Amino acid sequence: MILNRLKNPLEHLLHLHDTEERTSFSFALGVFFGFSPFIGFHTILALLFAFLFRLNRVATLVGVYLNTPWTLIPVAIASTSLGYRVLRLLGHPYRRRRFNWAELGSFHFWANLPTEIQLHYHTLYPFFVGSMICAIVFSLLSYPLCLWFVRTYRHRVLHRP
Repeated sequence: MILNRLKNPLEHLLHLHDTEERTSFSFALGVFFGFSPFIGFHTILALLFAFLFRLNRVATLVGVYLNTPWTLIPVAIASTSLGYRVLRLLGHPYRRRRFNWAELGSFHFWANLPTEIQLHYHTLYPFFVGSMICAIVFSLLSYPLCLWFVRTYRHRVLHRP
């Protein structure tokens, strides 16, 4: 009895009965924020947008967590490399400089963040550009892929003998 009373509001809150398009859009939004350069705010931003637009929160979170802590560093390195290449193509004179990733874990880096951002601008700007490109491309690719998956899954579940 109690489970039935909680089931409908929970399904409504999570938007489990959304259309395939809305579910896929929710997933793509999560992928966008998962690959965006706003490290540390991925989940908060994705859930904020999901609540604002009344999207499927579960699909949004699944999309956000495609970029897990295990893949975050390789994706950040690849995004920074892509950012360097794009900025060089646009005529910016950026040269690769070595960034000590261990500095991100030090108190000194975070205590002096404005100064550190100025010192590491040559790395942070390409990272931001590359991450935004990856976020846009991966979210655009994830929408049709998720749409196909959701439609196939629902078709199999609804047409099961």
